[in-house]
Amino acid sequence: MDQPIRMKNNGQISIVLNAQKRNALTKEVPESQVVPKAIPAEHAALIEIERELGTLVGMDEMKRMIKEIYAWIYINKKREESGLKSGKQALHMMFKGNPGTGKTTVARLIGKLFQKMNVLSKGHLIEAERADLVGEYIGHTAQKTRDLIKKSIGGILFIDEAYSLGRGGEKDFGKEAIDTLVKHMEDKQHEFILILAGYSREMAQFLTLNPGLHSRFPLVIDFPDYSIEQLMEISQIMLKEKEYTLSHEAEKKLRGHLAWVKNDLSPATFSNGRYIRNVIEKSIRAQAMRLLMQNQFDKHDLMTIRSNDLDVED
Repeated sequence: MDQPIRMKNNGQISIVLNAQKRNALTKEVPESQVVPKAIPAEHAALIEIERELGTLVGMDEMKRMIKEIYAWIYINKKREESGLKSGKQALHMMFKGNPGTGKTTVARLIGKLFQKMNVLSKGHLIEAERADLVGEYIGHTAQKTRDLIKKSIGGILFIDEAYSLGRGGEKDFGKEAIDTLVKHMEDKQHEFILILAGYSREMAQFLTLNPGLHSRFPLVIDFPDYSIEQLMEISQIMLKEKEYTLSHEAEKKLRGHLAWVKNDLSPATFSNGRYIRNVIEKSIRAQAMRLLMQNQFDKHDLMTIRSNDLDVED
């Protein structure tokens, strides 16, 4: 343990403490030693959302950003209460990633969180695609888009495959939808949140279609493809929710199949969690048919998915 150093100065004894003890005496803690604590109990909304986010496999960047958004909004309110300047940053977002990576699920959770924080009055989610915004004649598209925004007030307007709005060129009505969205993102930026979603490369190209688009999406979240281990974890979660389990051989077969799929299919055509759901649901139907034919209905058999129930390449 470090000891105080005693020094003589003009006949007097002075005690010079080391930096650590001096900080302790003045109740100052070096910044490098500040350790984040557990979320305080009064942040019930964040605790609930974090619990729900914890059920989602992977998505580390997204989970971190959601908590940062919560902290930013909360601290801004505290700054306002203290008479300090508070920011009014728009919360429009862009989700970039392949199908089945959880984008729609996360959008619903964000709506729920923001409603609890009084950022959104309703927190509901309106899902839309190109056909919901683009009309058939001049002026029709702007009206359809405005109607959709009106339905979204107080909540989130979630447009999947948003880049499809710009695929028809200059004369396509999709450009009219984009222009209308940009205008209302500014005019009603604190009344609703717009989330655009789609493939990473296509969304990057989409941002070039209107000079005002890029700056209006301060929050961009990447949704990476799941690894084989994460896909296996997702399958176990889905099966547990339905009170099923994989036999050892079935688990081995599914893992091998996923390795083959990840290696053989293009990432853009593999639907990640959605693919797993389809495999699981198909295997449950196959298991039901097998048990029916075997006339075998004890609890263990009713719960177990066997390898021959999985109609996949191995």
